[in-house]
Amino acid sequence: MSRLRFARTPSGAVGLALLIAVIALALLGPFVAPNPPDEPIGVPLTGPSAGLPLGTDFLGRDVLSRVLFGGRSVLVLAGAATVLAYLLGAAVGLFAGHNRRFTDAFLMRGADIALSFPPLIFLLVLTTGLGTSVSVLVVGVALVQAPLVARIVRTATAEQAVRGFVEAAVARGERTTAIVRRELLPNVAPAIMADVGLRFTYSIILVASVNFLGLGLQPPSSDWALMISENRSGLDLNPLVILAPAALIALLTIAVNTVGDAIARSLGRSSVEAP
Repeated sequence: MSRLRFARTPSGAVGLALLIAVIALALLGPFVAPNPPDEPIGVPLTGPSAGLPLGTDFLGRDVLSRVLFGGRSVLVLAGAATVLAYLLGAAVGLFAGHNRRFTDAFLMRGADIALSFPPLIFLLVLTTGLGTSVSVLVVGVALVQAPLVARIVRTATAEQAVRGFVEAAVARGERTTAIVRRELLPNVAPAIMADVGLRFTYSIILVASVNFLGLGLQPPSSDWALMISENRSGLDLNPLVILAPAALIALLTIAVNTVGDAIARSLGRSSVEAP
């Protein structure tokens, strides 16, 4: 129960409830969609009606059905890219922050070089050279995010590396991997959790940008971000075709940020109160 302490706060409870609701919609939506997501069933870009509560898109497809089908790709692509970015960036940041000599300088200069490339241009070059597959998109977004994660984790690790419990572990002759895993990682977890929401949000933006340029998911895929880009010319005729997926993306990012902040505050309090 102590792991769910963040949910006892008002912001944590609201954020968790909102996050569960959006995830449930994304995962369960395809099972309750009233129409196939890729079949035209009406006049393009018509407003809400009795049988079509959100109207139709630019090809006459049911917007509600496409919204119900379109959340899985957002969760999977942005989630996978964020997790991969943390696996890469956290490993670099932890070891750089712990060994603040040659290793720190070498790893952080590499991160600085990576940060010098504009993220979108890097993704465009990557997808143009390697193709427009989902795996290339996920890896590309992760590589863009990893240097930022590494810097955050490195700063948090450097603050903990001078603490007495870390110096005691070094004096005992413990291996670097053991010190990083047992002493440093639990104490930099609040900084990581506070950043998760921002990274996840940025992953969604990058994925949506690549989709917008036609180098990510391809039509007729059902995806919230792709729905926004492919229906932008019909905003005046049926605003819900864009507002519905945009609102769900906004709710998802707000929920993730709120939960991440609540978890970070909870972990921070528990670490201070620990004997």
